[in-house]
Amino acid sequence: MYVFVSLLSAWTVFLNLLVIISISHFKKLHTPTNLIILSLAVADMLLGVLLPVEGSRQIETCWYFGDTFCKLFLIIFGLVFSGSLSNLVLIAVDRYVAVCHPLQYPQKITTTKTLGFAWFVTDLFVSFIFPSTLIITLYLRIFYVVQQQVKVINSLMKKRKSESKAALTLGIIVVVYMICFIPYYICTMTVNSSTTINVLLLVLFTNSGLNPLIYALFYPWFKKTVKHILTLKIFQPASSLVDIFTEHQL
Repeated sequence: MYVFVSLLSAWTVFLNLLVIISISHFKKLHTPTNLIILSLAVADMLLGVLLPVEGSRQIETCWYFGDTFCKLFLIIFGLVFSGSLSNLVLIAVDRYVAVCHPLQYPQKITTTKTLGFAWFVTDLFVSFIFPSTLIITLYLRIFYVVQQQVKVINSLMKKRKSESKAALTLGIIVVVYMICFIPYYICTMTVNSSTTINVLLLVLFTNSGLNPLIYALFYPWFKKTVKHILTLKIFQPASSLVDIFTEHQL
């Protein structure tokens, strides 16, 4: 169990660190949507950092780090966990505006507004049920509107396809999140077995390590930025200005 938790922690931290460096370094990726993805990656990376402590708490029968750190750890873990959920809500809101109100998107969603709204939502959404309900509702509305608009506006087909792909990719992130989180919350309410709950809690933590894999599968820019990072090309002069897009763009 310790080997599994350690590998999961290292995997989560490393992959999300690649996302953080990619979006932070390359100026072409400085968009409101990517800013939220960056925020989600930071939250997921912090969960990966905290995972060994949480793993020890689940594996051992005793807590070895003292009462003070116990209380501090629970507070920090709760904040980071809530931040991860809040970012998923922000992603859903961002895609909803981009798909359902494309002409108003540049005015409604800016980097400054995204930062301010991120702080507000992080403070507001601290539970599981409300964020999950909002995410599902928004994505159902997104795909309904996309279907209707594709039938009517052929001239905007290329843009609609791009926005639909972005919505689909981020929708997959939400689906993976639901698959990882829902069994745990159901079991905490219905199952008395601590072993089952602990196993599902570890499954819950794997969600933070899966998001970068989804980026790698659906975002060509992520593959290119990772190549630049691992080959140390980001240390070259003006590397942040490199055009990492081809014909695909978020």
